Amino acid sequence: MKLSHQIKPISYLKAHAAEVARNLGKQGAPLVITQNGEAKLVVQDIESFEKTEETLALLKILALGNRQIEQGKAQPAAEVLKRLHKNRGA
Repeated sequence: MKLSHQIKPISYLKAHAAEVARNLGKQGAPLVITQNGEAKLVVQDIESFEKTEETLALLKILALGNRQIEQGKAQPAAEVLKRLHKNRGA
């Protein structure tokens, strides 16, 4: 579904809140709410929100890992495994 079909004024949300809640779960697409002709809110169902949050958390972890690699704070996996095996036997 096109995002352009998912843009509604705040008055629509006020008048059709129950319908909006039902449809968000079925469609899976967020609803953009405008006020005075400007986008102000994005409304989405909880399942989509949770998926978005999980994705953002994974992206943050990847970005942190990349930053650590760039700063020279990473070690080859083989070295880490060798050290772990050595410490385990000690």
